Amino acid sequence: MALMQVLRRVLGGSGSTQISSTARAFSSAPAPIKATLFPGDGIGPEIAVSVKQVFQAAEVPIEWEEHYVGDQIDPRTQSFLTWESLESVRRNRVGLKGPMATPVGKGHRSLNLTLRKELNLYANVRPCYSLPGYKTRYDNVDLVTIRENTEGEYSGLEHQVVRGVVESLKIITRQASLRVAEYAFHFAKTHGQRESISYTQS
Repeated sequence: MALMQVLRRVLGGSGSTQISSTARAFSSAPAPIKATLFPGDGIGPEIAVSVKQVFQAAEVPIEWEEHYVGDQIDPRTQSFLTWESLESVRRNRVGLKGPMATPVGKGHRSLNLTLRKELNLYANVRPCYSLPGYKTRYDNVDLVTIRENTEGEYSGLEHQVVRGVVESLKIITRQASLRVAEYAFHFAKTHGQRESISYTQS
């Protein structure tokens, strides 16, 4: 029941008819949908196996292109993510990743920061909905948080002034702020959200 509620939220429908028709549309596609998969670290590979089983059970024809974190820094990305893996996402325009742990050391960017910067993933969309049958502190929750994902603390401009003292530059531009605001209003309009609230993190 909870899974059906989640699917209805994602697909924008109100019943199982919408879900089944969408599944049939995918399953009747003339060619498999190509998607890039980063299994990631830790429990990531185990999650990736389950994800593929879900799509297989739903009869959604997906051709996965799996890419793993390298053991050497790729100078083209300045991280352990290879240029070929990023090109796979750009080409397919669909990507799914598991948890990624950035190896300890200097001279390279974090893996998540590399993905955000190189693929321009500027909007972090986090939905939060109430599900029937699950008692929580608040009822009828219907909230979507959209966060700017490339600037502010994500600028990645940090340096150590002296030993034990680190400075982090929080860069915020008008262009990026307008872009994520426009995305948020467009999302609210297309998903039937009646109210939009803007807040900043200090």
